[in-house]
Amino acid sequence: MGLNDVASAERIHIGFFGLRNAGKSSVVNSITNQSLSVVSPVKGTTTDPVKKAMELLPLGPVVIIDTPGIDDEGELGELRVRKAKDTLSHSDIAVLVVDATCGLTTIDQQLISLFKERQIPYIIAYNKSDLMTNYPISKENEIYISAKEKYNINELKEMIARLAKQNKNHKELIADLLSPGDIVVLVIPIDSSAPKGRLILPQQQTIRAILDAGCIVVSCQDNELKQTLAALSKQPKLVITDSQVFQKVAKDVPENILLTSFSILFARYKGDIVEVVKGATQLDHLQDGDTVLISEGCTHHRQCEDIGTVKLPRWIKQYTGKDIQFVFTSGTEFPADLPYSLIIHCGGCMLNQKEMNYRIQYASLQQVPITNYGLAIAHMNGILYRSLKPFPNLLELFD
Repeated sequence: MGLNDVASAERIHIGFFGLRNAGKSSVVNSITNQSLSVVSPVKGTTTDPVKKAMELLPLGPVVIIDTPGIDDEGELGELRVRKAKDTLSHSDIAVLVVDATCGLTTIDQQLISLFKERQIPYIIAYNKSDLMTNYPISKENEIYISAKEKYNINELKEMIARLAKQNKNHKELIADLLSPGDIVVLVIPIDSSAPKGRLILPQQQTIRAILDAGCIVVSCQDNELKQTLAALSKQPKLVITDSQVFQKVAKDVPENILLTSFSILFARYKGDIVEVVKGATQLDHLQDGDTVLISEGCTHHRQCEDIGTVKLPRWIKQYTGKDIQFVFTSGTEFPADLPYSLIIHCGGCMLNQKEMNYRIQYASLQQVPITNYGLAIAHMNGILYRSLKPFPNLLELFD
């Protein structure tokens, strides 16, 4: 599999953490065989998390993240430490780089506690071991290395690969819903918000997953759907639509054909589908003055009819008949405090599973209902139950 074949959100994210001058950046550069991070004897050279999507043998496609020193000082230092800790939310594996001549510090121990609390598999890499004469007995997740002398760097990479394999949480996007030879119709509106000359990532990934399952993909726009269905000699197993045209598509697809949206598929693939299905029903309980957070996992140029900032707020106000306030976030920005009555998140195609699950769990801890675009739109159009029929285990939520 080539470097450009796997989206960043689908790659294993490996975060490197530790004190300033423990040698994190030197270790990252040694592992990647690149000058990915600036190396200097001056403490605090790495001021922001540095990310790089790459191939790391024997593991394969990964994202390497070099973080600022966890012991940074001053007002800016506190911001850097916060950035480093934020990286935990999307790290599948953590590598704690420790100065072997100093050993584990109290701050290192606190980091280890955070790894355990967040259920992040971790390795402790004791760097600068070339300056030592004797090593303590290593534990299963510990290794003594030297970035300077390239000592045990390959062994560290192999440890990371083993840990990734042991903790791989594989989810199917759609293959488990299909049988070879099935026909799947994708409804892809081409409007002012559609990227010119290409399909958006959820559409690309869904097409590839259907083809990999040995099935047939038929794509059309929403105004061509009736004609497309009539032209098929065999009934499609499933119709998947862009959420923005859910209502129109639901009217055009016969009840005996399964129907869902890209956003709902990704809700199941990326996070806790049960939690976000329950969150959709909170739309019925919103009151005047309530605030809804609408959060997107990516940043993009806003169009005049942007779904997140324009269409969803309009539809929610129309559905509830209430004076609702809205707050918007995008990209890696996700608030620490959640004083909201409801969170509506995008499908999360640009976030890895770790980050999407973290956001859902974080909302749950603060007792804030969370749903996503597709589920919210389906609920407001009275087709939530129908849109979940492709996933029979979810229908019991309505019993």
